[in-house]
Amino acid sequence: MQSHGRAASSAEVAIIGTGPYGLAAAAHLQELGAEARIFGQTMEFWHKQMPLGMQLRSRKRSSHISNPDRSLMLDDFGKGPEDKLASLSLAEFLEYGHWFQSQVAPHHDSRKVSRVEQASEGFRLTLEDGEQVDAGRVVVAAGLFPFAHRPAPFDSLPSAVLPLVSHTSEHSDLSRFAGQDVLVVGRGQSALESAALVHEIGAKVEIVTRAAVINWLGPPPNGDGPDVPSRLIPPTDVGGRVTGWFAAIPDIWRHTPTRLRPEISFRCIRPAGAVWLIPRLADVPVTVKRLVSSVDARDGRALVTLDDGTERLVDHIMLGTGYKIDVARYNFLAPELVASLDLADGYPKLTRGLESSVPGLHFLGAPAAFSFGPIMRFVAGTWYAAPALARRIAGKRELPFRPSF
Repeated sequence: MQSHGRAASSAEVAIIGTGPYGLAAAAHLQELGAEARIFGQTMEFWHKQMPLGMQLRSRKRSSHISNPDRSLMLDDFGKGPEDKLASLSLAEFLEYGHWFQSQVAPHHDSRKVSRVEQASEGFRLTLEDGEQVDAGRVVVAAGLFPFAHRPAPFDSLPSAVLPLVSHTSEHSDLSRFAGQDVLVVGRGQSALESAALVHEIGAKVEIVTRAAVINWLGPPPNGDGPDVPSRLIPPTDVGGRVTGWFAAIPDIWRHTPTRLRPEISFRCIRPAGAVWLIPRLADVPVTVKRLVSSVDARDGRALVTLDDGTERLVDHIMLGTGYKIDVARYNFLAPELVASLDLADGYPKLTRGLESSVPGLHFLGAPAAFSFGPIMRFVAGTWYAAPALARRIAGKRELPFRPSF
């Protein structure tokens, strides 16, 4: 892999994104002898859109980035918890990601890709400095950065209110909220952990959720306990005792009737918090079964009205409201290219090798979840996606059922 040089030939591969999926793709393509260039700043989403002090919800056993001979595991890195059932800190995972990159793509190109267009033979990429690169195939592993979801009424706020509202993904340093009144909306891990972190730096925090209860994950994870044979325990931290197997083997998901997928997916990725957050939120009030009806500005603060008519006057509103996939929001994809994609509610419909309806254009990570299941939203999904992609590009026969662990 080279950081600069002549335009790529039609046989080469361009990987957009240097997070877990892009790095795993690079490792597996390299193993099969496919020449690839990988673009982007290493672990950028994790650096810029995850809060300092964060702990990964997934445990160590589900946080290894896929590599062909399993020689680049967390244990090989030599840092992080020894217990495979413990979770890593953000700092530990970032260190691991940079170390992994140094092993598989030491000369990666840190420039951003500003445009991808179809060309007569493959694709033409324009980099942020204007240089153009031709590639026979493009692998989009660009993560979640444009997909932050703002539900009503936060999707159409008055200009005076906009600076008072943010999504949890917009912060890496929460210290600006020390001493402020902060309202956190949501009940998933990002909402709950952000509330805990802000509370711990001295903010006055309240959590508001439309749900009746907050769901907590583990222990025991996936419903496994002393009465469950180990061979029946799903091998990742995604899903329950049954749905965990649908997630862990994406080819089972691909053959699951469409009518059953929404319920299985919800059970795998429903909003929930890690159980170790409970004591950290003991002093944080939680208002359940309430929606935000409106938000207005009052003397530089946000006046929040809930659907029961009660009001809150706060310094800031933080939305832990998840992500909504829509690949049209990848601003580097040319509109004509997006128009050629077969989409389902913003997700590209993918076939073997995670290839889209545009031949040679592949999507890894969360955009692959519609076709390959909820495991694609997690690091553990690299164990299916990267080898499947590499075998498709190398022209090798794909396995009928490949696990993601």
